[in-house]
Amino acid sequence: MSENKKMTIYLRVWRQQSVQSEGQLVDYTVKDVSPDMSFLEMFDVLNQQLIKKGEEPIVFDHDCREGICGTCSMTIDGVPHGPEKGVATCQLHMRSYSDGDSIVVEPFRAKSFSIIKDLSVDRSAFDRIVGAGGYVSVNTGSAQDANNLPVPKEDADRAFDFATCIGCGACVAACKNGSAMLFVGAKVAQLSLLPQGQAERTRRAINMVAQMDEEGFGACSTTGACSATCPKEISLEAIARLNREYTRAKLKS
Repeated sequence: MSENKKMTIYLRVWRQQSVQSEGQLVDYTVKDVSPDMSFLEMFDVLNQQLIKKGEEPIVFDHDCREGICGTCSMTIDGVPHGPEKGVATCQLHMRSYSDGDSIVVEPFRAKSFSIIKDLSVDRSAFDRIVGAGGYVSVNTGSAQDANNLPVPKEDADRAFDFATCIGCGACVAACKNGSAMLFVGAKVAQLSLLPQGQAERTRRAINMVAQMDEEGFGACSTTGACSATCPKEISLEAIARLNREYTRAKLKS
């Protein structure tokens, strides 16, 4: 497709006023879409059109638009974040589509992610899970020299792999059980590999899993849909490490 060629895209977008109200899919036509636009920029164009017509714009979450903040919680044609592997919605570009394509856009669907409005969902359950144990204890004062806490390169690399989790919730939306095990596993695995994370290691997994259950997330059945849709491609090893950490903590306690 020529860089200057514009597309017309047909959208079916979920509109819902609040968690208490019923929602529905509404049809929209977006013209003059550049293939260089991101998916969210295409929504900006649509919202500008709606505002000019005196209609209410579509509510959706976004912040950095660089695949870091994890707020763009859209399900596109049934897939969290859309068809491209290893990218968040904000990194999906319209060159992945063709002129005249029809696209269905919905919010992340999960029992623990209630809809705030339209495509915006409440993912504060993740914050409460992290608050239950996804932190490290430190003494106040000046920071230690990095050389004081040597970390084997293999452990550092694996910890970094898990630390790439942006907490977007795609894993939950993709799971048939609405499980948050990949998210919790990434947070627990990251800290279990680092010396700074050892102070809370025994109780971290227990507390975070207990909070996950309290929030109403489902059980993991290891189908792998979570890892397949994760924009950071975090592997199922995170879930295996979480299970080991949880068993270890239970035995110690």
